[in-house]
Amino acid sequence: MKWKLAVCVALAVVLQSSLRTLWGPLAYADLPLAVVVYFALRRDAVMAVMIGTVAGLGTDVLSGGLLGAGGFAMTLTAYLLAALVTRVMIDNPLLRIPVLAGAAGFETVVYLLLHQFLGQPPTPLGDTIAETFAYRVIWTTVAGTVVAFLLDTFFNETSRLRRRHFAFRRRIARRGLTRRKY
Repeated sequence: MKWKLAVCVALAVVLQSSLRTLWGPLAYADLPLAVVVYFALRRDAVMAVMIGTVAGLGTDVLSGGLLGAGGFAMTLTAYLLAALVTRVMIDNPLLRIPVLAGAAGFETVVYLLLHQFLGQPPTPLGDTIAETFAYRVIWTTVAGTVVAFLLDTFFNETSRLRRRHFAFRRRIARRGLTRRKY
């Protein structure tokens, strides 16, 4: 499980840094944030915060921007989502979409505010802050929905349990619940 997690985070960070060369608007899709949100919604707060820190710092290192701003923004987002999930049940895959959009908006605001407070240029992506905010929320929500679906199939533990459960039901159906005496 841990190696799968490391591969997913590393792949998301590497793809995030290389998407801009493929097509310009794909730079707005924040894939590491989608991975962080996915694991924050799985109700393990410590793992979500650690993934947020690693993914954010990895993104900062590969992007060449302000080191620590993305790490702090993703860690804070993961913490708030993990706190929300402990109080509100968000197990429905359809509810992930607005949660992902809200997380993308919050992370973008924190990231841009950190750049403003520290006197750095606000963002290398868009012309204005509003344009960057809107594009990041939209692209991260769309790409994050696809990433969440892929991670569901990659980390799905219930499919193996379901197969075992059905095998048990078939065995009971063949054998019957009670022993017949002939």
